Amino acid sequence: MTRPSTLVRVESPESPVGGPEVRRIPRVRSVETDPWHNLRVNRVITPSTIAATAARYAHAVVSNAPTKILHTSGIVPIASDGTVPESLAEQANVVWANLLAILSEAHMRIEDIVSITTYVVHRDGLEQDLGIVMAARDRVLDGHLAASTLVTVPALAREAWLMEIALVAVA
Repeated sequence: MTRPSTLVRVESPESPVGGPEVRRIPRVRSVETDPWHNLRVNRVITPSTIAATAARYAHAVVSNAPTKILHTSGIVPIASDGTVPESLAEQANVVWANLLAILSEAHMRIEDIVSITTYVVHRDGLEQDLGIVMAARDRVLDGHLAASTLVTVPALAREAWLMEIALVAVA
C-alpha cells in the first residue's frame, strides 16, 4: 500500500531539470494522526463544565489552519443610498445587509463568522431593543453559532446610529 502524497511545485535552481519541477511529498496530517484536524476550519467549543450561554451563540469558536481571516470595523446602519433608518429593527437589517455584502466581497459565507460584537445605545426600552437586535442576528445566522458579545453604550459616533456590529470571519 502506498502512503498518501500530495503534488507540489518546487521552485529550486538545484533541481535536476534546472528550474521548477513537480514532486510528490508525503502527507503529514490526517484525521487519524491529528486529533485537531477537522474538515471544517471553525468548530464551536462548548465545555460541559461551564453554564450554558445566555442566548443563541457559542461560548467560543476555534479556527484550525485558516486560509483567510476577515476583521470588520464597527459597521453602522448607513444604507447604500446614505440614509439612516429611524427604527432599531430597520437599522439592524441595514447593518446585517452591509455585513453580508462585506462577507460576499471577501468570498466568505455566514458559516465563516466566528465572532460578533454588537453595540446598542442604552435608551428607554432597552430590554426590547436587545431582543430586536438578537432576533436580527439569529435570523441572519439561521442556526449558525458564533461567539457573540452584546454591549450597551451611552452613545455612538453619530446620534442617529442606535447600533453597530463588528465581526471576525475565518475560512
